[in-house]
Amino acid sequence: MSARTTLMSQHGGAAQPGAVQAISPILAGPLESRVTSSLAAFEGWLDRYGETSYDFQTFYAGPVGQWAKGFYYKNRKLGTLAVAPIIFCEAFAPSARRFFFIRQRFPIADAHYAMGYARMFRATGDTQYHQRAVHFLGVLLTTACQGRSGLGWGYPFDWVTIDGIIPQQTPLITTVPYVYEAFAAVHEIDGDDRWLSVMRSIAEHARQDYRDFDTGNGAATCSYSTLERDRGMVVNANAYRAFLLTKAAHDLNDVRYLNASKANLRFVLNAQNPDGSWFYSTEGKRNFIDHFHTCFVMKALVKIDQLTSDGGCRQAIDKGLEYYMTHLFDEGGLPRPFSKAPRLIVYKRELYDYAECLNLLTLVHPQRSDAAPAVARVVEDLLVRWQREDGCFRSRQLLIGWDNVPMHRWALAQLFRSLSGLLPVTAIAGERIFHKENE
Repeated sequence: MSARTTLMSQHGGAAQPGAVQAISPILAGPLESRVTSSLAAFEGWLDRYGETSYDFQTFYAGPVGQWAKGFYYKNRKLGTLAVAPIIFCEAFAPSARRFFFIRQRFPIADAHYAMGYARMFRATGDTQYHQRAVHFLGVLLTTACQGRSGLGWGYPFDWVTIDGIIPQQTPLITTVPYVYEAFAAVHEIDGDDRWLSVMRSIAEHARQDYRDFDTGNGAATCSYSTLERDRGMVVNANAYRAFLLTKAAHDLNDVRYLNASKANLRFVLNAQNPDGSWFYSTEGKRNFIDHFHTCFVMKALVKIDQLTSDGGCRQAIDKGLEYYMTHLFDEGGLPRPFSKAPRLIVYKRELYDYAECLNLLTLVHPQRSDAAPAVARVVEDLLVRWQREDGCFRSRQLLIGWDNVPMHRWALAQLFRSLSGLLPVTAIAGERIFHKENE
């Protein structure tokens, strides 16, 4: 039995070509219209500002920041003195990023913009959005790095981590799935075989180029990167890989990917705490619980469940959502950055949390009666307090004031995708919308 048959049979069979599948909107009335206007304003800003930006990691991407962060990981007491001026800048002078490193292009951001424009096309039928999505796919092809088995993507800077430096252009399993989704989203619109070929290459890279380490009971943790010294244990990385491989099995009709996903999925399910939460990793060094990484894990599980109806996923999702809705929103119903913080936090709120909150709640709202009201609260706050007059969104609410430095990866692109995903669309199952509307 093929992977596609296996996956679809658990949902009662695939939809017939030409069948119309209505996707119920999560917003309605004036708020939906305001989101449409907000997206138009943001698009205008993006055209003016350009597709490169500074980043959260800009402070640590250049020689000074790399040295300070590396020293901190080696000697926490003395290293705190080294990073203190940088943390001060993060908290009180965020525009100082420009003195530490340059504006860059980020594959994660390009992938989210491609997905956002694909969603805009599905909502409006305007072919300019398809063209914009294709533009970002073209950019992604130019920034890809060749893995042993296929195409991968990483960061454009040397990333100093607790386990050492990950050199720029090292493929990361936390980046690659977004790129796969971007190509899949556009392929769903136009059916171009070019995108299908790239999807196969990415899937092979994800299946073969990351190492698995057995953790018992049918579970294995995958490496975060393709580096030989990488030993994995990061929960969201395993969730990402399990989802990518499951989706590739569905898209490419290849059961090998589904089989390869199972051990990483089991690792994620085993890593869930009794209260429904997940620590960032299971090696004991990073036992924090934050908003957007929790969303990463839960989004992957929800998408896997939608493709396979995996019973284990459903139980974990239900427990995870209870924890998420209870502990990762504040008294006003807005995203809380941490339920268990790793250190002193120098900001109040994070745009990344808002973006991923909308992504997750959009996925689960048919099953959760509290999802739509939560989305409405978050969107209202975004439109009133976070979007500036020029159309851009603020990056962080600091202890005093705001971080207004535009950062595509952190998280303007993610928010664009999230907001565009709130617009109502009609999906035509089994047929290519772009071709159908232009016959």
